[in-house]
Amino acid sequence: MATFERTRPELSEFLRAHRERLTPEDAGLPAGKRRRTPGLRREEVAALAGVGLTWYTWLEQGRNIGVSSGFLDNLARVLKLDSAERRHLFLLAQERPPAEPGTTWCTVPSLVNRLMDDLAPHAAYILNLRWDVLAYNDAAEALFRFGSQPSNRRNLLWMLFCDQHLADTLVDWENQAQAMLASFRRDFAGARGDADMRALVAELEDVSPEFRTWWRSPDVHAPCTGTRMLRVEGRPVTFEHTSLTVDGGRHLRLVVYAALAPQTSNERTECLPALEET
Repeated sequence: MATFERTRPELSEFLRAHRERLTPEDAGLPAGKRRRTPGLRREEVAALAGVGLTWYTWLEQGRNIGVSSGFLDNLARVLKLDSAERRHLFLLAQERPPAEPGTTWCTVPSLVNRLMDDLAPHAAYILNLRWDVLAYNDAAEALFRFGSQPSNRRNLLWMLFCDQHLADTLVDWENQAQAMLASFRRDFAGARGDADMRALVAELEDVSPEFRTWWRSPDVHAPCTGTRMLRVEGRPVTFEHTSLTVDGGRHLRLVVYAALAPQTSNERTECLPALEET
């Protein structure tokens, strides 16, 4: 309770500051006569958010009243908060983050594309919370063949259960697929019922008996890191892989695969030329 009480003044200041930075025109309201105070009035915010003036005033004053997630989403829309500001509003008002959108339709920053290219010969690609593959370098294409999928199917989870090349690339596909699915389950829980995430899961349950069975498991893993065995030109090669956050607000992650150095000169001559060609 002490922690929650400490957020009340911060919530009050946050709401007042964001209300005052907006003009009536920003909110689609007529400008009207000259105003003595900057920004929107409390009654205007209350009306746009669908609540009474007294209730909203109590909230902005930091009184101890409960708020629903639906109202906070409306308020974030009225105050034109970006994703980081919306998350902060939820943390101040409910002490927990909001449900996150599973799909992030966005342009990957050019610097991130340059970084992926500079990582060659290591395979690298960008995922969002739904595991859509938004960008990838040539080495990742050589390993996983993302480009063989239409854009609406360029999703790592979909390919894991529906793309034969990816299944053949993963040595011991059954165990690796279950581990990756357990990692996706953590992201699915973070999205808390996002429609795009639910649609992906429902479709996979229809087309993949393995997915349908394993999805019911309670296992949850942290983001996949460590080592993974992949087939490269028919030969098993051990890769280290990790996931790095490149944009927390939009849930963009950079996944990198780096082949472990061969232990013998024979292994070096057998494996490295194939990898360097990617």
